[in-house]
Amino acid sequence: MTFAFRPLDPLNDAELLHSWVTHPKAAYWMMRDATLVDVERAYMEVAADEHHHALLGLRDGVPVFLMEKYDPAHRELVGLYEPLAGDIGMHFLTPATDAPVHGFTLAVITAVMAHLFEDPAVRRVVVEPDVSNKAVHALNEAVGFVPEREIQKPEKKALLSSCTREQFRAATAVAV
Repeated sequence: MTFAFRPLDPLNDAELLHSWVTHPKAAYWMMRDATLVDVERAYMEVAADEHHHALLGLRDGVPVFLMEKYDPAHRELVGLYEPLAGDIGMHFLTPATDAPVHGFTLAVITAVMAHLFEDPAVRRVVVEPDVSNKAVHALNEAVGFVPEREIQKPEKKALLSSCTREQFRAATAVAV
């Protein structure tokens, strides 16, 4: 599967995003009760933040997933771990579907990681999924993430994990 990426447009993409983030299967995104205006505001804040960026993943020009990247020295993980030069944080969301495609989510996280590593300044990707999100832990492991430790964030207990360019390459054989 081949994907392209484009910056998220908080106003024009809000309705689509709202349908994704409020779905019960997106519970770990923690926006189940968000209104359309809440989603617009949240992503307007991201768009205005030099340390946080939201992108849509496209397949044949159609948005099929959301990814966020952030500087963990300034967002999400401040004070919870010691960031290294070249660290970037990442979140991704594949929307619920009535017609799941086998291997789709693995293809998405692989594409997200390859996209992040296209930047030569990125040396390591860090993530902080909920400790109970076993499905994402398995996906993370499949692309080379190594769990470091549990951390307590204000909104959740998270499993801090990281993946270097070399670990990603070894796990996936994707050249980056």
